[in-house]
Amino acid sequence: MSPTGIAFRLLVLVFTVAFLTEPQWFEPLLVNLTRNNAPAIYVQGDLLQLTLNHLAIVGMATGAATIIAVGLAILVTRPAGAEFLPLSRSVVNIGQTFPPVAVLAIAVPLVGFGDRPALIALFLYGLLPIFENALVGLTTVPPTVSEAARGMGLTPRQVLIRVELPLALPVILAGIRVSAVIALSTAAIGSTVAAKTLGEVIIAGLLSSNTAFVVQGGLLVAALAVLIDGVFVAVERLAARRIGMLLPRVA
Repeated sequence: MSPTGIAFRLLVLVFTVAFLTEPQWFEPLLVNLTRNNAPAIYVQGDLLQLTLNHLAIVGMATGAATIIAVGLAILVTRPAGAEFLPLSRSVVNIGQTFPPVAVLAIAVPLVGFGDRPALIALFLYGLLPIFENALVGLTTVPPTVSEAARGMGLTPRQVLIRVELPLALPVILAGIRVSAVIALSTAAIGSTVAAKTLGEVIIAGLLSSNTAFVVQGGLLVAALAVLIDGVFVAVERLAARRIGMLLPRVA
């Protein structure tokens, strides 16, 4: 990551922390976006708590999607599971076939209002990028490396855990990063079914024609997306550097 990128993300982090802990500092910047003496800062709920709940929903959905998607990728890249590749692709494509709004509409009658419909929608929507990246990562491991590991006496399971997954990790992390950033943005619509996310601020602004609410909700979601993306980029680069340390041991 370039020094400019690091500086930008640090600036975004400072802005986010400041806005969540002392939102009144930003009132002079937002007051011109209000009408009829409406409040410039959202006060109907705790912005910090909404942000934490927003992140929790995204984290749980992305974590569950990662477990299922990577598990399916491992299955279909083993000789015994190769025939399930078309079925696995059909399963992970469900979230892309049905928009999150449609999934919410279907999920509400089944699980009720609240966070659960949003979790289901984000989970389904996040499967595809993680699965495809995990598939690419596992299938592009150099055959000579796997053969060398087996020649050292490692079992197929040990080859997977000690060699294939570490080598595929940067590509897998890239898929998780895409899924997490998409989920972070999409989670806002969860507030239409009473999920406690930052979408609550945006919706309140739209219903009351208060542009200040819409702007602050949108800025917070965008800031979180930038920060999450930066964290994953840093972890991806760390994993890529570790590959250089791993290859000499198994070559």
